[in-house]
Amino acid sequence: MMAMTHLIVAPILLPLLTAAVMLMLGEKHRPLKAKINLFSSLLGLGIAVMLLQWTQTTGVPGSIGVYLPGNWQAPFGIVLVVDRLSALMLVLTGIIGVSALLFAMARWDGAGSSFHALFQIQLMGLYGAFLTADLFNLFVFFEVLLAASYGLMLHGSGRARVSSGLHYISINLLASSLFLIGAALIYGVTGTLNMADLALKIPLVPEADRGLLHAGAAILAVAFLAKAGMWPLNFWLVPAYSAASAPVAAMFAIMTKVGVYTLLRLWTLLFSGQAGASAYFGGDWLIYGGMATIVCAAVAILAAQRLERMASLSILVSAGILLSAIGFAQPNLIGAALFYLVSSTLALSALFLLAELIERSRSANEMPLDDDGELLARPLESLQPPKGFNLDDDQKTVVGQVIPWTMAFLGLSFIACALLIIGMPPLSGFIGKLSLLSALLNPLGLGSEEPVSNGAWGLLALLILSGLASLIAFSRLGIQRFWTPQERPSPLLRRLECVPIIVLLGLSIVLTFKAEPLLRYTQAAAQALNNPQQYVMAVLGTRAVPNPQASTALAEVQP
Repeated sequence: MMAMTHLIVAPILLPLLTAAVMLMLGEKHRPLKAKINLFSSLLGLGIAVMLLQWTQTTGVPGSIGVYLPGNWQAPFGIVLVVDRLSALMLVLTGIIGVSALLFAMARWDGAGSSFHALFQIQLMGLYGAFLTADLFNLFVFFEVLLAASYGLMLHGSGRARVSSGLHYISINLLASSLFLIGAALIYGVTGTLNMADLALKIPLVPEADRGLLHAGAAILAVAFLAKAGMWPLNFWLVPAYSAASAPVAAMFAIMTKVGVYTLLRLWTLLFSGQAGASAYFGGDWLIYGGMATIVCAAVAILAAQRLERMASLSILVSAGILLSAIGFAQPNLIGAALFYLVSSTLALSALFLLAELIERSRSANEMPLDDDGELLARPLESLQPPKGFNLDDDQKTVVGQVIPWTMAFLGLSFIACALLIIGMPPLSGFIGKLSLLSALLNPLGLGSEEPVSNGAWGLLALLILSGLASLIAFSRLGIQRFWTPQERPSPLLRRLECVPIIVLLGLSIVLTFKAEPLLRYTQAAAQALNNPQQYVMAVLGTRAVPNPQASTALAEVQP
């Protein structure tokens, strides 16, 4: 039990130490750094899986692990907490991190300096943001992951990447400033930044100070909503994500979920139904702001011509759906939204990786070789049968024309990503959206007679219409890329670039067959969020470990 408690801090320390080692190695040892990076990322994923299993097997449902890094009792010291929600986000981050790294190792890690160290620092920031239990350290980990993302955003240079990266940096610096202002206002009113302690202090805030508290919370929310991608604070996201290199954009797909996670965590803790006069503060803003985000992103996706831009806009659609679902404060809906979060994030990360491969087209003399010196792909012309063999009047083969494996792989992967993002059967994207629709129509569960609100009808309609918009956009782009005849070689791939896409889409297919266990897990996580007393008691009830030397000295001085 004690060993598992110490494991809570491992996802933060592991990438920190790995980044330090790789910085000392220098750029001359890039192959070695890539192997170290991959080993550390896989180890971090394994630790995240162990923590997820631990939250299900220790104690009551929704069990919570608490670690005090400085051995100071909350709310005075730093606290790290792992529960069902944070463990789920840790595992999702680890999966996407390993997949993006495998893709980068094929070619992108050599496009600039310090890629592997920055990658590990970003993982450290992401893991820390999901584990921390106070606002100040949340700010620290936000800045750690953003500082690394600035370097990764500019990785590979290029005019469009630098231009979008500067906008990305400016907006996030402004959001960080708002974060500090909001946290300072909340601290001035309550005298604490510990999340569990805030949950106890907010209902007791005098009425004269409640306006200042709400102002601080609103300013803090603006910072998180800018990172989550809510309209109209999301104008920076599509250009930045579209210009980033493919593995970096795949990692950025989880970064928007950091804003969503933080809003969900703080809103259910600080402004739950037990927050007195501040109960459900800002809920309507989340609902209708999320709906506005869905509308704007769905309209824009109809006009998108490049796959990278479509993937970025799809992130905004998913963010709008998640934010609106959170605003309803219904455990069934939040549980369905968490399932949708997992499915959509895996699909969007795969789509960012796939977008580069689909857009890539090289001539025969630019073909990469594998480790054995063999060609990884051949142009279409080399795969045609000899003339005079089963040809029609236009000298084209009637039967038996070979489809290059690259085009078959890309086509099938594109179809899978499209089905997942649109929410069409039979993949897990359909299950996620169907769960959302069911929760909207049955707010208190199946068989309840609770009337459906106007906001729920609005979100239900937007779920269907946004899926229709995505269907039109993906169908049009698929026809242009795969159906329309083009006189050019098939895209050329390295096998290492295909593996992460297969992994991400394979996990999405597994979720299709194993949807029930994940839905049970996300529903349990949502029920725990709806009952914040468990979180508060676990954090504030954890005692510092006694110092054995101090106990011995005390015993010696006693008569």
